[in-house]
Amino acid sequence: MAGFLMAQGRVDAVIVGVDRMALNGDFANKIGTYALAVLAHHHGIPFYAALPLSSVDPSLPSGEGIPIEERPPEEVLELKGARLAPPGFPAYHPAFDLTPHRYLTGIVTEKGVLYPPFDEGLRDALGLS
Repeated sequence: MAGFLMAQGRVDAVIVGVDRMALNGDFANKIGTYALAVLAHHHGIPFYAALPLSSVDPSLPSGEGIPIEERPPEEVLELKGARLAPPGFPAYHPAFDLTPHRYLTGIVTEKGVLYPPFDEGLRDALGLS
């Protein structure tokens, strides 16, 4: 639905939460966030991440170091104990995805909105400069 609404011009901006952010602005959030970022970029819609600065991991220069949680395959292969796929059928069930900072318009924090370059803004906001 997001892409459909964006194509109709019915979305002015997208704001998403963040589970963990690297110093360059790459971030992990619930699965589907990356797709929203790409759609917003394609349609020229501003895309913001909103987070407390405590969600920024200053030990990570980029999102490559953020581990992506995977949930048990049974969560998508079974429903209320009933098998939805044949035995042995493979499933991959990531709970989060990684969104590159290049799709971000800004980062909304308790210290205001940060704009690119995010590594400088995040370092300043965290008092690391």
